[in-house]
Amino acid sequence: MERLWTPWRLSYVTGASGGVTGCIFCEASVAGANDSELVLIRGRLAYVILNRYPYNNGHLMVATNRHVPSLQATMRDELAEVMHLTRHAEIALTEGYRPHGINVGINLGRPAGAGVVDHLHVHLVPRWNGDTSFMSVVGNVRVLPEELGQTAERLRPIFERLAEHDV
Repeated sequence: MERLWTPWRLSYVTGASGGVTGCIFCEASVAGANDSELVLIRGRLAYVILNRYPYNNGHLMVATNRHVPSLQATMRDELAEVMHLTRHAEIALTEGYRPHGINVGINLGRPAGAGVVDHLHVHLVPRWNGDTSFMSVVGNVRVLPEELGQTAERLRPIFERLAEHDV
């Protein structure tokens, strides 16, 4: 029998909060926050963060700094920055990973699949032909060949370049 070691997921599967007492996105929105190593770029009103429990390598989220539950609750400038950073995330994922496609989505409310229901965030999940493998379908297990730190090292310079040139 082969074993897949994923010690970073222990707090997730056991339901431990990892010290987070409030909204994970509000806590990450503060410069110097515990999850700051996962934040790839910060804008004035929003930021891009790696998903700590990714569906695929490169799974990113774009979140507002302000704690708002929906698109209708955003201010015009917030929404514009979220879309600008979502565009940058698409460019960075395409350059950094060369996926065959990218799922981009927003889950509003628990019935729609939101894990964090009260803080608006956009998911970007790179996809490759055949990435739904035996492990996912039969074993209900994801195999991710790259650690989050490596993902950050791969993508952060791309985001910094895009921000510098305001692409």
